[in-house]
Amino acid sequence: MKIQDYLRRQGERIQSELERLVPPESAEPVTIHKAMRYSLFAGGKRIRPVLALAAAEAISAPPAGMEAAACSLELVHTYSLIHDDLPALDNDDLRRGRPTCHKVFGEAMAILAGDALLTLAFQVLAELPVDASRRIEMTAELARAAGTVGGMIAGQVHDLEGEGLPPEVSLLERIHRAKTGALLRASVRIGAICAGASRQQLDDLSRYGEHIGLAFQIVDDLLDIEQSSEQLGKTAGKDAAQHKITFPAVYGAAESHRMAEMELTKALASLDSFGPQAGSLREIAELIVRRNA
Repeated sequence: MKIQDYLRRQGERIQSELERLVPPESAEPVTIHKAMRYSLFAGGKRIRPVLALAAAEAISAPPAGMEAAACSLELVHTYSLIHDDLPALDNDDLRRGRPTCHKVFGEAMAILAGDALLTLAFQVLAELPVDASRRIEMTAELARAAGTVGGMIAGQVHDLEGEGLPPEVSLLERIHRAKTGALLRASVRIGAICAGASRQQLDDLSRYGEHIGLAFQIVDDLLDIEQSSEQLGKTAGKDAAQHKITFPAVYGAAESHRMAEMELTKALASLDSFGPQAGSLREIAELIVRRNA
């Protein structure tokens, strides 16, 4: 399989489903829907929803509603980007290669656009055409991943409070296992739950998600110091400028590269029990570690 072809095909499925799920720009209130769609359809690799689809494929033929379940992850991810870019948080002017939501629509509308995307994500899960017990489990999974106990918001808080502090290993891991890793782990778990995974399958995929989540953030930190803003589609060098705790700051660039490769090895080992059905997950893991943007 050529992973780029796979990502393109799956990305088209996600794009089509997002178009169906998100109100059109013409729907009232017009401004909020324009702001939501501006950020949601600005591009991006759609890694989280694609991971959900690939995890479902590793279990069985993806069930009805799988695309919508995967889209809930992209809705939450985009909400987090809109809010992260706000002046009160990371204060960034560029996202996915163009001006951030608050630069185009103003801070108030950007806050509301993020809120609206987050709210819509849970509506989507609640309305899935799957067994109620799976809907409940997926909803709880996404809420935990976005929340304050080991989830995205917890990671953001640790990140903000860690600015300017001496680089320290335990704080670094707390930040990134929550801020980035939690939603990536939830992506594979939601796909697996939707497809009816056994407890052992869910445990194996959870370990895979944890390892690729950490690898993703290590590579992200490295790219921030090794790539340009044009290559990244966002402002390069901001981590150092804001004195953030990053993997290169704690371990150095060479050791960070080695650590990313080690996480990749562990992620691939977590998939040993799945055989060829997990081929896409294996290739996505390698892409995450070897990407250059």
